[in-house]
Amino acid sequence: MASRKINVLIVDDHPTVGEGTKVIIEQQEDMKADVIVDSERVKDILKQEKYEIYLVDLYMPKLNGIELSKIILQIDPDAIILIYTGFDIMSHYNLLIELGVAGFISKTATQEQLITAIRCVLREEAVIPLQLLKQLRRGETGPSTNEGQQNLGDITLSNIEQQILDEVSKGLTNNAIALNLSMSQRTIEHHLTKIFTKLGVGSRTEALLKAREYGLLSMQLVRND
Repeated sequence: MASRKINVLIVDDHPTVGEGTKVIIEQQEDMKADVIVDSERVKDILKQEKYEIYLVDLYMPKLNGIELSKIILQIDPDAIILIYTGFDIMSHYNLLIELGVAGFISKTATQEQLITAIRCVLREEAVIPLQLLKQLRRGETGPSTNEGQQNLGDITLSNIEQQILDEVSKGLTNNAIALNLSMSQRTIEHHLTKIFTKLGVGSRTEALLKAREYGLLSMQLVRND
């Protein structure tokens, strides 16, 4: 009788990336993979299917990788999540680790590196790219991200981040915000993730609560609530 295969869920809003990754994974005789393009579908899928490994893109429409990882871990606290991204995740490192992800793998990684990363996290080994490790070592003498998140004086939003946060407080979707600010939706998602990291939160709701607490929302918006 054939042994049970390692079940991998790939969540990436770029179909070609997801399908290409699936092909690489399924070249392994003991692995199979599913691809989800719409991150909001994951919650419903997890009611029907169990996965050993989750490869989650960081910047996605609707739910970004931080928000989705939080949801997955709420449903399955033992879930093994690898953040799979083509972007620099240094600014999000502390928040992602606090959420409980098992590691990080670049979309530029070789096939061998990807498969090795999957097998490592299955053995309960953390996966951190060497370049990221070097960045962390250089940052050891700098101020702690956690300390900065606890001190209001250390939280500074750029003008565009402030505009986006104000738009979020109006209940607008990422697409609507992108139209209002004449930006791409992916750019909005990138800035939102940076806002989440600065505030030490994992969702829009938490971001608004923290922003209200810190007085980061425009006064007009606060008065109208």
